[in-house]
Amino acid sequence: MADEQTVREYRTEELAEAAGIPVRTLRFYRERKLLPPPRREGRIAWYDDHHLARLRTIAALLDRGHTLGGIAELTAAFENGRDVGQLSELLGMGWSEETPVRLTPEALADYFEGEVTPENLAASLDLGYLATDGDEIVHVSRRLLDVSSALVREGVPLAAVLETGRTVRAHADAMAALFADLISAHVADPEAVGRLRPLAKSVVEAELSMALDRLLAARSRPEGQPSS
Repeated sequence: MADEQTVREYRTEELAEAAGIPVRTLRFYRERKLLPPPRREGRIAWYDDHHLARLRTIAALLDRGHTLGGIAELTAAFENGRDVGQLSELLGMGWSEETPVRLTPEALADYFEGEVTPENLAASLDLGYLATDGDEIVHVSRRLLDVSSALVREGVPLAAVLETGRTVRAHADAMAALFADLISAHVADPEAVGRLRPLAKSVVEAELSMALDRLLAARSRPEGQPSS
């Protein structure tokens, strides 16, 4: 029979230390209802890894410029059952074609067996891939979740996938700015960037495909043989 999964619990001081915040900040978050209530055992408050994940989400959102009021709105929206499809809007990401996915911690562990470490969770939160909703986790993109999981199954460490994702994000931001500048400079319609978005995606997909063709062809040539 498989052993039951051990749930780690923290006293107030231990949780604050694990999250890298002062105890008074933790208590302030509780007063603002940014954290779900702890389990009580007499006068002792016991927190678990879900509370720690929520604190890391708060830290990541604060680093991205969100206010505590905005984070409280996000938390309240989820706890009141708002559709997860509104996650991007609440996080200030605007309209998106990506489909967010709700996951239990166990389901996330199944996607990335043996790779769901505190370090990888913190990196995912920092990138904005993950947010927490009570006992559930929300991934902002079904496509990125599936691709990341597939790469891990192929043997690529999740930490390397996330670090590469950070680099891809920087290049993608630069390409988006390049496309927006091109359209804004030559098309008078203020809605043109959004309207012509599919063209930008097609260009990026085609160029990446041809770049991979060139790379694979170069690697398959015998050493010293020039390209045709």
